[in-house]
Parts: sequence; structure tokens; C-alpha cells
Amino acid sequence: MRISIINIGAVAGVAIALALLITKNSEGGAAHYLLNVSYDPTRELYRDINPRFVEKYEAETGSSVGIKQSHGGSSYQARLVATGELQADVVTLGLPSDVEGLHKRGLLADGWDQRLPHASQPYVSTIVFVVRKGNPHAIHDWPDLLKSGIDVIVPDPKTSGNGKAAALAAWGAVVTRGGSEKEARDFLKALYDHAPFLDPAARSAGVAFAIEKIGDVHLAWENEGLREIEQSQGAVEIVYPPTSLRIEPTVAWVDSNVSKHGTEKIARAYLEFLFSDEAQEIIARNGYRPSNPDILAKHADRLPDINLFPITAIARDWADAQQKFFAENGIIDTIYVPKPRTN
Repeated sequence: MRISIINIGAVAGVAIALALLITKNSEGGAAHYLLNVSYDPTRELYRDINPRFVEKYEAETGSSVGIKQSHGGSSYQARLVATGELQADVVTLGLPSDVEGLHKRGLLADGWDQRLPHASQPYVSTIVFVVRKGNPHAIHDWPDLLKSGIDVIVPDPKTSGNGKAAALAAWGAVVTRGGSEKEARDFLKALYDHAPFLDPAARSAGVAFAIEKIGDVHLAWENEGLREIEQSQGAVEIVYPPTSLRIEPTVAWVDSNVSKHGTEKIARAYLEFLFSDEAQEIIARNGYRPSNPDILAKHADRLPDINLFPITAIARDWADAQQKFFAENGIIDTIYVPKPRTN
């Protein structure tokens, strides 16, 4: 059995990366290949899941399969799939709205979100605060992010699912506790004023905070916060704010592509595997909150019960939130100024 798990960075040079994959295919190996286009922090998750799926699939079918990975900011990844630059068989993206955008472009069939359990959401996540050891600035709640002198590391909401989720969580932290939309808008604008730059993706923002030691607090996916703690050997710690957003990463096979590639059966099996007990355990160990409540409860020491408000607390649904906040002339456009890194 050969397992081909190849990481493709969703950055400039995608055409080169794809050319390398075509060369790999021509060398032989697995009988079939899938391309999983995912968001930035899931590198380790699918590194652990893919070999287990490949082993199970080969044992059950006698046919070998290789999984190729592409990672980058969730919204950026969705755009690359939409334009055909990444010929994804499956997408495992950070927000339902990123996947729904592909449906609107005609790449996914109607009812795509009901083809798998839990509305095609094998796990959920949230936004947490990662701070320096000992929490020297006493950051415990969302208003603390606006203290004088605090630099907030947060990804760009135009390219990153983490960036979008952080914006929605910050907004919701105001309005779900009685604040007005004007107060939420003012808070979000002030939050971006505290950001020295806006990285394009979650992982690069985490590197800036935990490795380069820039900033005082990082607004991170929960799994990224847990990973940063482990890798920093105690130099950083997680603060759970009193309330945060329930984020619902979503998966789908891309109908237009699996039809061309002849991979629908394998793509379906791959995504169904994510809901198996084996994969749910891997998901929990990687810091995501599995959809299986019994497995989530087993990992309560690392994934504590916290107050998560749903997207319906601030919008009709994820599609409405995308339009309200992130569409052209939406809320983000009225308060956001691009801040690329200059060094």
C-alpha cells in the first residue's frame, strides 16, 4: 500500500504545485487520488486522519487511494476552488458560507449540506484568546482587548475563516450582552485599530504571535490555541472569554469535480469517515470539538464546556452573516482598513 499525502500551500505558485502533483500521479502509486482543499489550521488534523482512512478504504475495497492536501485562508481557498485553480474533490472549510459560495457558483448540488450528518459539520470550534504566560495584561473578556497599549494579532477577515469568525465573535460579544449594533460597530473598529497588521491566514498569524513573539494577545481558533500552548512549552496560555461564537466548519464533495474525476464514491466515503468514532477521536485529540457528544465529553479536560452563542444570535444564518458583514459595502467594509505586514 502506498499513501500519498501531499501538502499544497494555497499561495502564489499554485500552478507550480499542481504541476508537481501531476508528475507524482504519472509515477504510479495509488489507484485513485483525492484533493482535499482545507483551511489553514487543519494540516495536523488531516495528517492524522488521512492514513487511517486510506488503510480502512483499502482493506474494505482492495483499491488504493492517496489524499492530497491544500491549506490556506478558508475564504481564499474557496475562491481558488470557485475559479478552478484548485480542482478539489472535497472541501473541508472553516465556515458554512465558504462552502455555500461554491454551491452558488454551481459547483455543488442543491441540498449539499444535508448529504452528511450534523448538517455536514463533523466538528465545531470557537475563538479563544492566547496570551503570554501569566497573562501579564489581565486579558479576560472582550473589552480587555481595547486596553491602552494592547496589540491584537488577528487574521484578515477578507481572506481568513479565522479572521471572519473573530469579527463575528467580537460583534456578538457586544450585542448578545445587551449592546447596540452601533456599539458593536465601534468595538470592532477599535479592535482593528489595535491590530498592528492583518495576516492572510490563521497559521501565519499564530506564527507571528507564538514564534516571532509579536503582540499581546492572539484571537485564535481553539485548536490553534491548544497547539500554540503545546509547542511553546508554557510560554503562552489560553483564556476563554465569558462568551464566544460557535463556529461550524463544514465539508462537502464538489459535485462538478468528482463527476469529471470519477471520484464521487471515494469522496463520499472519505467525508463519511470523518463522522466515524475513530475519526471523531482524532478530531478531539487535535483540539476540535467533535460532533459526537460522547466523544466530546471524554475530552472535557482539554475542550471545556463554555458559553457559545450561535450565528443566529447576530444574523439569520451563515449566508446572511456573510452578506451582512463581508459582502461588498458590508459592515466590515465600513470599518476595516487592510493592514499587510511591512517586514
